[in-house]
Amino acid sequence: MAAAGKKKSKAGGKAMAGAAAGRQPSPYAAAELKRRRREVIRALGPEAVLVVPAATEVARNRDVHYPFRQSSDFAWLTGFPEPDAVAVVAPKRKEGELVLFVRPRDPEREVWDGFRHGTEGAVERFGAAEAFPLEELDEKLPELLGDRRTLYYPLGTDDALDLRVMKWLRTVRAKARAGVRAPTELITSDRILHERRLIKSQAELSTMRTAARVSAAAHRRLMQTCRPGLTEQGLESTFLHACAEHGGRFQAYPPIVGGGANACVLHYVDNADTLRDGDLVLIDAGCELHGYASDITRTFPVSGRFSAPQRRLYELVLEAQRAAIAQVRPGNRWNAPHKAALKVLTRGLVDLGLLEGSAKDVPKLIKEEKYKPFYMHRTGHWLGMDVHDVGSYKQDGKWRVLEPGMVLTVEPGLYIAPDAEAPEQYRGIGIRIEDDVAVTGDGHEVLSADAPKDPDEIEALMSG
Repeated sequence: MAAAGKKKSKAGGKAMAGAAAGRQPSPYAAAELKRRRREVIRALGPEAVLVVPAATEVARNRDVHYPFRQSSDFAWLTGFPEPDAVAVVAPKRKEGELVLFVRPRDPEREVWDGFRHGTEGAVERFGAAEAFPLEELDEKLPELLGDRRTLYYPLGTDDALDLRVMKWLRTVRAKARAGVRAPTELITSDRILHERRLIKSQAELSTMRTAARVSAAAHRRLMQTCRPGLTEQGLESTFLHACAEHGGRFQAYPPIVGGGANACVLHYVDNADTLRDGDLVLIDAGCELHGYASDITRTFPVSGRFSAPQRRLYELVLEAQRAAIAQVRPGNRWNAPHKAALKVLTRGLVDLGLLEGSAKDVPKLIKEEKYKPFYMHRTGHWLGMDVHDVGSYKQDGKWRVLEPGMVLTVEPGLYIAPDAEAPEQYRGIGIRIEDDVAVTGDGHEVLSADAPKDPDEIEALMSG
């Protein structure tokens, strides 16, 4: 089948721009996607080519698939929402620099599975210079690889794709006597895509801000509805409903709802126990909106009032989080928030009698990692299209410098297991407080600030 024409549809660009709910700019607007591809093309240079596959549908059981989610790299680069497609970016190609291979239109399948954009839609709505049916991929790809020195693709992530790439390269090498050169360098596409995904555009930040607000409102609702006798699953269902009401149909990760000692299990997802009077409940949950994640954790008393030991631990974690957030600003290194949180937590553990020593011993206790029985994870991670988003944490062996447009979580915690060597009043208490924080030109913005975390504010909201 011949390639679809190059003529662009003005209506297509408008449709893409209006894809996001409300007035926020779409992260997949035509101008936004074009800007991203320009950055990628500059980074590739004229002698390289980039191949990025879409995600594929995964069968759950007979005739039923898991909900489809597009590959983050593919979505960021193309905005194309359908499975099994392949994008090729070939700088300086005279016929056009973006080529898409997609499923063709199929009226019979569309009756069952819904609309397909096809090759025409790939050109008119998603900015491809040319688009071909998927069945032409093995024929066309060697042509696109010819006379390119470097091939970027997600090397080593898909055995079937690796084998297919080797086949394409053999086909190109077979044309050597005709003067066609095959790529001699294979480099993972992470180098090209992930550092660019790490710095968020204004459109991306707008989407993440909205996702965080939707999730923060859901956390508020849980505080208002929680009471002894409810189940962890009941709170989870309330959270899902509250997010879905405002466009967040899918979650960025399985929600964690841990009451009592369950909060001491970092990735607890059973969410099956009954909430008890006198316990805390830890809820780590965030919706995904237009492919962008939110990630918020709040901990609050099931009955609406902190006990004295709970409040002491909670206020310590909150102090550590505030100290860590204060370190999120341009020019500071990635590890600065973690170091600030560790200093506060370790000093507080000494003051509360959970660690032996005095204030002067805090640096030594940190160096020896004596805090780890009670705080065993780091203080944050990158956030974006993936909840643990892409981008390196170190450069040249040093923690990287924070820059405007980066988004990270700040999430210190304390977890005193029921059998921990600790004063009995603290055993079985797990606390984490997590916010989504964007680095700005002169500091930071807490995207998830609408979710209450001051203990007095939480108690007031729950009593109301």
